[in-house]
Amino acid sequence: MKPMPLASQSELSYSAFRQADLSQHKAVRYCRELMRRPSITPEDAGCQQWLGAKLVAMGFAVSHYQDQGVSNLLASFDERPAQLALAGHTDVVPPGDLSRWQTPPFAATLVDDMLIGRGAVDMKSGLAVMLAAVEDHIACHGLPKVNWQFIVTSDEEGEAEYGTRALVERLKAQARLPRYCVVAEPTADRQAGDVIKIGRRGAISARLQLKGKQGHVAYPKNAVNALHMAARVMQALEALSWDEGSDDFPGTSLQVTHVDSGEFTDNIVPGSCEICFNIRYSYRYSEAEMMARIKTCLDELALGEGAISLRWERGCQPYHTQENDQQSLIAQVEAAIFEVTASFPRLSTSGGTSDGRFLSSTQTQVIELGLPNRTIHQVNERVELAQIVRLYRIYRALLMRFHD
Repeated sequence: MKPMPLASQSELSYSAFRQADLSQHKAVRYCRELMRRPSITPEDAGCQQWLGAKLVAMGFAVSHYQDQGVSNLLASFDERPAQLALAGHTDVVPPGDLSRWQTPPFAATLVDDMLIGRGAVDMKSGLAVMLAAVEDHIACHGLPKVNWQFIVTSDEEGEAEYGTRALVERLKAQARLPRYCVVAEPTADRQAGDVIKIGRRGAISARLQLKGKQGHVAYPKNAVNALHMAARVMQALEALSWDEGSDDFPGTSLQVTHVDSGEFTDNIVPGSCEICFNIRYSYRYSEAEMMARIKTCLDELALGEGAISLRWERGCQPYHTQENDQQSLIAQVEAAIFEVTASFPRLSTSGGTSDGRFLSSTQTQVIELGLPNRTIHQVNERVELAQIVRLYRIYRALLMRFHD
């Protein structure tokens, strides 16, 4: 792997499109093609069949899988472990209240210099731009000497049990895990390439049941108020100290998300209470360490035998790509971005979880690089056409670094 000069500056030049209609750029057209398919998790709505046909035409061997109702796709040039994998998801979150949309959410409507619709940012556009960049690279330079791979699922926005995780398990069983992987998640702040994710925090949720003793409010000595117990628990959880982190590398935080003591009656002391909370934790901790610390905190309250029941849910492991030498994926992505934008990206681990956690391993370096993320999951999700073209140029520059 080494930097390669571009065949011609006009190939990737944005100026060539300043006077033209950006809507006719291949990357924009491919974005609209995917966005018109209403693929709400775990539905794929034919997205991967369309992607697969395009990839076959480029010379990829494509495999389609159905895993517990989830559509998955693997594509590569040959059986070698891939030097570069490109990953994404075809599913989107529901559009919500249709009356609040400026345009139909699955019409992929162009309004002035904007593309509006579900998946415009997260993340059908990112996946479509990857496809357009690879297709044009092969048309200009031929097939790469190393193996490339596409990893695509229709279950990223949901439970993610049978999506990328299942594909990675297949690749692992075949000893075909990629060396480098770029995920098309929307990572940018204002312009494509200004921020890349080099990891994500882990996450885990919990349901904590507290058992007191119901009674009449006029006779509190004959009752044990479960809400009062909950107050002590929440105060103890809030008092826990964690690594603080920063805006781009956030530390660990615990947030109470729900408290329920049952149906309200103003003369009854509640005898039970449920507390739900979520922990987002940095790569410095493991899931087991999180669980152990919470258990210790609760044990120290000494609320009594059988007073607390704790159930953990929806665990998501953290990941962090730390390699940063000249041959690392971070260095190659930074160089490609600088070539196109004349500036280096900020490195970050902020935001929610992503499928990068399944792709990252001791064998695979993972980076997330995509469009500006300000409107993800919102009504009237949208992206500037210029940002689609900008991301296309960055991907083209990156592909050159993995041609041989």
